[in-house]
Amino acid sequence: MLAIVGATGKIGGATLSSLLSEKIIPANQILATTISSSSSPKWSSIAEKSVQVRYATFEDPSSMNEAFRGCDRLFLVSSPRIALDYMDAPPGAGREKDHFVALEAAEKAGVNHIFYTSLAFANASKSNVMTAHERTEERLREMEKHGMKVTIIREAGDGKISWTAIADLGRATALIIGAEGDEYVGKTVYLSNSKAPKSLEEIAKVVSEAKGKDVVLRVGSREEHEKFYIEDRQMDEGHIKWWSHTYAALEDGECEIKEGKTLEKLLGSKGRTPKPVEETIREMLAVK
Repeated sequence: MLAIVGATGKIGGATLSSLLSEKIIPANQILATTISSSSSPKWSSIAEKSVQVRYATFEDPSSMNEAFRGCDRLFLVSSPRIALDYMDAPPGAGREKDHFVALEAAEKAGVNHIFYTSLAFANASKSNVMTAHERTEERLREMEKHGMKVTIIREAGDGKISWTAIADLGRATALIIGAEGDEYVGKTVYLSNSKAPKSLEEIAKVVSEAKGKDVVLRVGSREEHEKFYIEDRQMDEGHIKWWSHTYAALEDGECEIKEGKTLEKLLGSKGRTPKPVEETIREMLAVK
């Protein structure tokens, strides 16, 4: 039985849809957790797919213990509670705190293979958004030493970025989870469209073409970025500073993934190719 934490989010939802539509794992062998009540639309949206649904929240470890009962595999999508990471959260206080709750519950339930969604940045990253992921990956490697099977899936997001469609990430992730044998055990797998990494300037040109008017990209310093959004726009300081270090990571090329063609290989096994970012942008802007 596969347990999915985060099945109503973008990556989790896309992965669940592909597991079912591609008939990779039968619906009766999938259990999805949610923090919503059984009367909520989110619960119903999962249940109508004929998968089991159980309540679980990171804030109540006992709910995780109960939710994972009878499962031998766990697909853990990273916690959405990004505020935990703000203001340089010390070890154990960021989002990794949520992840550790799920990992401990998985061990107690007898889960023997954990799939974890990380992000496609370099090691060690300058980006604060990677801190909780790096701490979680470290914990997973410790669990691996004690017999846990682990697969870390680094999903892709002025340097270049390997822009990748959510649906492609979900389909490839589903194929990794459903793979027979131990091909992905002990691996850190990068899923990104490696064919045509693009800079933010190049993306701005694509947006300009799609909208039919110029979109100008202005690249400022991290200090300018923080001042504008915190002082001028009155946005949350913790969030802005948490995110702003990402641009230093981009400048260093951390998101220009060059490690293999795993995404292309997985999609190719189903006769598909990665969706071009230009197509995604045109769809987002409703330009046919």
